[in-house]
Amino acid sequence: MAKWIYSGGLPAISTFSIVGCDRQTQEIGVAVQSRFLAVGAAVPWVSSDAGAIATQSFANTSYGPLGLAKLRSGLDPQQVLQELLANDPDREQRQVGIVDTDGRSATFTGSECFDWAGGIAGDGFAAQGNILAGENVVADMAKVFQSSTDALPNRLLAALAAGQAAGGDRRGMQSAALYVAKPGGGYGGFNDRYIDLRVDDHADPIGELKRLLHLHRLYFERSRSSDLLPLQGELLAEVQQLLKTAGYDPGTAPHYDDTFKKALHSYYLTENFDERWTEKPLIDGRVLAYMRSKDN
Repeated sequence: MAKWIYSGGLPAISTFSIVGCDRQTQEIGVAVQSRFLAVGAAVPWVSSDAGAIATQSFANTSYGPLGLAKLRSGLDPQQVLQELLANDPDREQRQVGIVDTDGRSATFTGSECFDWAGGIAGDGFAAQGNILAGENVVADMAKVFQSSTDALPNRLLAALAAGQAAGGDRRGMQSAALYVAKPGGGYGGFNDRYIDLRVDDHADPIGELKRLLHLHRLYFERSRSSDLLPLQGELLAEVQQLLKTAGYDPGTAPHYDDTFKKALHSYYLTENFDERWTEKPLIDGRVLAYMRSKDN
């Protein structure tokens, strides 16, 4: 194990990551997995008005805020890398990936990073890793990200899963993180912290991260018109029974009335489905599926 230890006493953040952006939705983010406790606390740095940075190997965490500030000042990712590395005497032990809000990207792997180590940068993304099973880890991450048209968080996680399927970090798995920023995307619209999910210590951190992303969407995404179902007839009767089973009093009226609405509203708020509530006599299909799952 001594070969993984930095002279300063810190363990190397042996990991693989991808930074990426979606110019259309204005989303930008980082997905990372590592055999390192709580990797999300060190590697990802994101701001919707600048870009996304992954700093790893013997990570210099100052690269995060300094790099974002340099992007914000107008420098492109390659220029940012050059300035960060120029002032770092340990630069050959660093690994960094950067993408800006225009989709420009850059990646760097120092000559002293442990094999296999390397990266690929392309339009809208940069993928990189060190102490990997082989170069296919990074190549497959890049391929999956480039070939997908899914939402950015899904693309980032799919790329991460592809990297793991190719062998991933050859020391194994421990933690993972997904950090995506979007203007006004945070809770209540007060900041840009759209998705900030971390799995600090888990046997299957990427699988757990996927589960958390599913819950994040369930709780915090707003309903689409296609999600909404009319509360009438058999469906209304079913939801009445589901509410009763959950401890609410929706009444017994065969139509949507104030008693039913009050009970359903209380359920939504109690279960943190605030963003999916509507004043109309409708129920979100995802909420209904959740209610049914709790009844089994």
